[in-house]
Amino acid sequence: MAADSPAPVVRQLRLVVEAADHEAAVAFFRDALGLSEEAAFSGEGDARVVILDAGRATLEIANPAQKRLIDEVEVGRQVAPRIRVAFEVDDTEATTARLVAAGASEIAPPTRTPWQSLNSRLDAPAGLQITIFQELPGPDEGATSPTVLA
Repeated sequence: MAADSPAPVVRQLRLVVEAADHEAAVAFFRDALGLSEEAAFSGEGDARVVILDAGRATLEIANPAQKRLIDEVEVGRQVAPRIRVAFEVDDTEATTARLVAAGASEIAPPTRTPWQSLNSRLDAPAGLQITIFQELPGPDEGATSPTVLA
């Protein structure tokens, strides 16, 4: 950030997803994936929302060529919609198996990327396509690559 730039004003990124089967989506992301519940609210007409903590948030902006490259590396073909959500975990294989058992459909199994991560691709509740990724030790004594592909 340049010295004369104002301080960032964004404090948090929230991704709001409409889920027709609210209970199933909450159970999947909270209970199976392990996102902790920060708050839950309800209102008139059966309006409900659950806010889940997903750790550190980033916004990854990719051009069409990069989106195609990520699909090719992770899946072997173009499959991603315009928006895909990626979750970093400690164990991609175990998390993928747990999420498939909880109702996700596997698009691609855990695959080692050229960027030293282990990524799987799933169709999840609420119409989301998700990537589960684990950063792997790089060639330099367990260091990970500074370029993250999720």
